[in-house]
Amino acid sequence: MIRITDTTVFDHEITERFVRASRPGGQNTNQEATAVELRFDIGKSSLPADAKKRLTALAGKHVTTGGVLVVVSRADRSQAVNRDSARRRLLTLLTRASTPPKRRKPTKANPAQRHERAVLKERRSAIKRARSGRDDD
Repeated sequence: MIRITDTTVFDHEITERFVRASRPGGQNTNQEATAVELRFDIGKSSLPADAKKRLTALAGKHVTTGGVLVVVSRADRSQAVNRDSARRRLLTLLTRASTPPKRRKPTKANPAQRHERAVLKERRSAIKRARSGRDDD
């Protein structure tokens, strides 16, 4: 069971598969299944609907057309280290998806800022009028 903020992801929702790593490395790589592939079905998970949407957006290309998140780790020669690395990455994704984004507070420009902007626009307009070669007066 993985506890993320106020939601919980159960171990039975995560499927682990050990495969051979596709990299050079001699006998260890050719004979041992050291790469780890974690699969997490987003649609069938116990996450809230808004967290599922954020997770799908965060994961990007790592989500299959069936809505399954696939996290692969093959960086290390050890299966245990790869497994920990993949679980850590999955936990990071789930944590980021479970925290809602902060709402933006719209702000207004104060009168001094509005005046300064108007002055700068008038100055820029005068420069462009001077370049055009025609007389507006």
